[in-house]
Amino acid sequence: MAVFTTIEEINKHEGQEVLIKGWLYNKRSSGKIHFLQIRDGSAFIQGVVVKNEVEEEVFKICKELTQESSIEVIGLVQKDDRAPAGYELLVKEVKPIHIALEGYPVSLKEHGTDFLMEHRHLWMRTPKQNAILRIRDEINLAIRTFFHERGFVLIEPPIITPSACEGTTELFEIDYFGENAYLSQTGQLYAEAAAMAFGKVYSFGPTFRAEKSKTRKHLNEFWMVEPEMAFVDFEGNLKIQEEMIEYIVQKVLQNKKYELKVLGRDTTSLENIKAPFPRITYTDAVEMLKKADFEFEWGDDFGAPHETYIAEQFDRPVFITHFPTKMKAFYMQPDADNPEVILGADLIAPEGYGEIIGGSQRIHDLDLILQKIKEENLPLEIYEWYLDLRRYGSVPHSGFGLGLERTVAWICGIDHIRQTIPFARTLNRVYP
Repeated sequence: MAVFTTIEEINKHEGQEVLIKGWLYNKRSSGKIHFLQIRDGSAFIQGVVVKNEVEEEVFKICKELTQESSIEVIGLVQKDDRAPAGYELLVKEVKPIHIALEGYPVSLKEHGTDFLMEHRHLWMRTPKQNAILRIRDEINLAIRTFFHERGFVLIEPPIITPSACEGTTELFEIDYFGENAYLSQTGQLYAEAAAMAFGKVYSFGPTFRAEKSKTRKHLNEFWMVEPEMAFVDFEGNLKIQEEMIEYIVQKVLQNKKYELKVLGRDTTSLENIKAPFPRITYTDAVEMLKKADFEFEWGDDFGAPHETYIAEQFDRPVFITHFPTKMKAFYMQPDADNPEVILGADLIAPEGYGEIIGGSQRIHDLDLILQKIKEENLPLEIYEWYLDLRRYGSVPHSGFGLGLERTVAWICGIDHIRQTIPFARTLNRVYP
């Protein structure tokens, strides 16, 4: 009797008859043999149907199968070093569950990106898109495991908030029972509150930015992991960031070799991702850019060409530290030795993928945070709860935010961030 299994675990059944439940991804024939490309959600495998070795009805069924028909297949598992998965299936029986309509939209030919995004619900069935989202899943798991193993508590912040967390006007506004409210840009302020209760916490969820940006690095809805840690200073904050990145990359290299191969990812640079990471100050970065003939002044923000050039000078992610205070959010702690800069850093990924982490030590002094809120002309009454954190048991604390999709794009080595999320929300896309 055939053993039910998934394609992902087919290596456990060499020489056995197995039952696979899945879909027909592709098919080709050479008269007396059908070659069925079968997927079951876990992986892809080739099924070989030899006319003289199966019932006549089985061979006829295979001839009539259309792309993406759902099927049950029984066959003998054979090792095949030429196959991507290392095995193929010598098919004995095929049972159709549903014969898909002719004219499957995402056919096996070249399609434009707009077309593929319009059919994202079908495009994700293809090997490369499937591999990207499987690597995203692995990164997601690695992040949660990393923090869980280190005693962090997962805290879910609200998605609907009464104010901006970072002083920007680029918010998605909603009518909240007659009052103005906004989709959250970040869970950070709420994570800070939780850190004062639990010591070490992280939030992990969707965030929203109403930026009218069309770059390959921007989404209007994306996922962030945001740890906050009581009694942790600037140095301790950088240490946990580089440990986390090393942990994530090594887990993907260890557990997603097949998916990286499907993507054609050169893993040489990923294998070098080991802590500690190099650091340069913002001021040093400005001088580096000037020497390379970039037109850049102290106080300017880095664009993609600047981040790419800086990253190219190192063999692993690099921290840019001590940004000008005026460039960064109101809650970031100024450096006691030079209040013109903050105790914060951005982590720049290699290979032109830009900033993947932004973090800082947070202001813990009540008078200073009040001063910053007033300087930013933020509505004081909305931040009263946040000020309570400085009134009742304030301590030095730090945190950071990692953009999941940018991290996935970098590790996968893909061009555009829109492929790193199941259903992208961009400036001109809210469908499907």
